[in-house]
Amino acid sequence: MSFSSSSNDFSANNNYELMDVDAIQKALGRSRASVYRYANTDPQGLLNLPYDPIRLNPELRQSDREPLLFHPTEVSRFARDVLKMKQVTIQVQEPMQNETNRLLREILQELKAINQGIRNEN
Repeated sequence: MSFSSSSNDFSANNNYELMDVDAIQKALGRSRASVYRYANTDPQGLLNLPYDPIRLNPELRQSDREPLLFHPTEVSRFARDVLKMKQVTIQVQEPMQNETNRLLREILQELKAINQGIRNEN
């Protein structure tokens, strides 16, 4: 089974999406229940447990109502080190462009232009 992740797939600005349970289930070829069993979560509802090298560690959450999300490199580490999958590759895709991202990119470009203008004056 090929589970896609190489560090070459990550962009320099680390602009990629976190993986939800469904994405991990599809990538690992495991059941949804298995993914939940692998996850470093507490049945009593404690959030943000300490890192556990033999569990699949989710990203930090503010509430137990937030979905479990996992960093692609954590999923890759878990598949390689714990599940002993030989070939581990995660294909990371940039998130879909939405209006907020477009506006933020425009603001960033404008700030860069202002910064460049200030540097040129000095």
